[in-house]
Amino acid sequence: MSFTVSGKTAIVTGAANGLGLAIARHLVDKGASVMFADIDETRLDAEVGDEARSEGPVRMFAGDLTQKLTIANLLSATHDAFDRVDILVNASRRVVRADAMNPDEDGVEAMWQQNVLTALRMTQMTAKRMIQTAERSGVEPGMPIGSIINLSSIASCRVQPRLLAYSMAAAAIEQMTRTLAVVLAPQGIRVNAVSFGSVMSASLQTALKEEPEYRARIEAGTPMGRIAGPDELAETVQYLAADASRFVTGQVLTVDGGRALLDVVAAPAF
Repeated sequence: MSFTVSGKTAIVTGAANGLGLAIARHLVDKGASVMFADIDETRLDAEVGDEARSEGPVRMFAGDLTQKLTIANLLSATHDAFDRVDILVNASRRVVRADAMNPDEDGVEAMWQQNVLTALRMTQMTAKRMIQTAERSGVEPGMPIGSIINLSSIASCRVQPRLLAYSMAAAAIEQMTRTLAVVLAPQGIRVNAVSFGSVMSASLQTALKEEPEYRARIEAGTPMGRIAGPDELAETVQYLAADASRFVTGQVLTVDGGRALLDVVAAPAF
């Protein structure tokens, strides 16, 4: 079994900053060709613009992926650049802390659209393109043709009132992962998720700036006693993208230093 992603082609959404950027760069470093996709064109260009304009393994796509037409354009741009898609990483996500009892400000609609529906539509449309490409290439039905990886959070199984919408979205992503894994398994497409906590995401960086005392609370609630770097999450994504996990599908792998094993209700689940 091989942990390599060399020679594979990936789309990573939410790739202009934070965990999405770290995952996309990690895959490039490990030999994959990667389409960096994000709505923030300015940030995307600042991060990878020069590389994307060369003839190397990096391309970028800016657009609102809550729109189906934009997703179709992203897939076309990826096929134009690299001829196929082997890996999809749905890393585009938001964290909204809101009032659980205020229907106008609970954040549920925004989280559902950004974190759940975008990942669902990306998965559906990418899987169809993977299947079409395999058929045109004469790949036998059922042979491995793709890996789809969703990002979730340990918030999916923890009760934190200010993160009602985010927690609901994370739980939905995990159930979506399991269901689509069963649906797509006969076509040779694996679907898994990474549920993280105690990883230095962009949202956690923002939270620590606003409330510095969070760090001590998170570390105290984490058996391994620290916050992980983005590359540690990216390495898990690499495993799920590689042939080493070719018999792994429908799984939610937790990367949190053991936090989900403890019942520390007050510790923020980032």
